[in-house]
Amino acid sequence: MKFEARGLTRTLFTIGVMLAGSALAFCGFYVARGDAKLFNKSSQVIIARDGNRTNITMVSDYQGNIKDFAVVVPVPVVLERADIRVIDPAVVQKLDAYSAPRLVEYFDEDPCRQLVYPSAAPTSANAGSVEQKSVKPVDALGVTIEAQYAVGEYDIVILSATQSNGLETWLKENKYNIPTGASTALAPYIKMGMKFFVAKVNLENFDKTGFSSLRPLQMSFESQNFMLPLRLGMLNAKGDQDLIVYALSRKGRVESANYSTVNVPSNTEVPEYIQQDFNKFYPALFKRAYERENKKAVFVEYAWNSSWCDPCAGTPPTLEELQTAGAGWAGQSGQVFVTRLHVRYGKLRFKEDLMLRETPNNQNFQGRYVIRHVWKGTASCQAAENYNANLPKRLETQAQVLANLTGWKIEDIRKRMGIR
Repeated sequence: MKFEARGLTRTLFTIGVMLAGSALAFCGFYVARGDAKLFNKSSQVIIARDGNRTNITMVSDYQGNIKDFAVVVPVPVVLERADIRVIDPAVVQKLDAYSAPRLVEYFDEDPCRQLVYPSAAPTSANAGSVEQKSVKPVDALGVTIEAQYAVGEYDIVILSATQSNGLETWLKENKYNIPTGASTALAPYIKMGMKFFVAKVNLENFDKTGFSSLRPLQMSFESQNFMLPLRLGMLNAKGDQDLIVYALSRKGRVESANYSTVNVPSNTEVPEYIQQDFNKFYPALFKRAYERENKKAVFVEYAWNSSWCDPCAGTPPTLEELQTAGAGWAGQSGQVFVTRLHVRYGKLRFKEDLMLRETPNNQNFQGRYVIRHVWKGTASCQAAENYNANLPKRLETQAQVLANLTGWKIEDIRKRMGIR
């Protein structure tokens, strides 16, 4: 029997054009110079957690004719220069390809060979930089510049503030066009005593990197809170946004601590034509699952020990790549467990930041969809006649399952499958 597993090597952002916006955001909000309009719909983040040490890698896939932009992210402490770095985007691409929802193909053999059919169920870098760190006096707006760094193609300022409208005014006075409602969104973080990591692109340094897009920006810090700030990311969004989180931990799965965490529907047999329509199928499946959870759940798309996979959509990340992604313990003491979380969030339903927790759950899971290619030979035995007699029922079951997963009309599915 011939078996082949095929992974989807593109990010969900790339697969589903309908999920994409004009910018792929960090866990903050975009600000732009002048009258530029920036809207973010989807983002990718790597978060590695070891004790109270957190490494967050923010992936930028910015799109649009914007010559200069910045991102604002709340952080619990003033970061040192050594806590900030840029990394090779290939590391993120590797994690994505390794953990992405995928198709698995099986090919029906000649029934007359009387083989036992297997089940469709699964088997078990820092750039050169110049540091400037000096705390400037609090100005009349209540804003303090705690530190300034140049890291690769980014100019970074760490700010503290005593009032949200003062911080908003400071950003505007420094020629940033702040999204409407920024002051209100910033206020809770100021009340918590958080600092603000502001990074913008230094175009001259970017030209020297030789990269065609911005490299991921990584920050490290100590904090008892294991969280991602979603609320700021809603400021310059039109409608719901999608966040893909690659969570790296020692013990097991990472889950949401303040929202329901569920597995995405998986291990189902779908019609053959989905092989060509996966970029329509999976977004529709996710939307349906999201709505069935009342638009409030966090979905697990992948959970596995990084040392292996079965089947593999992409090559597992190396120890060096895992270390670069923030799992400094990789290869030294303990496993690196990878959890891929997919969050679709909006202002009305996700009113809190995403709080996370590491669990001891080592159960493997992957978003996985099975295609069984039909045997098309000539019946020459009773087994072949039985196979052909049962085939309409099997195809109808696939059609019904697909309609249930996606909400697509059963008549349209049957037409695509060539059945009545």
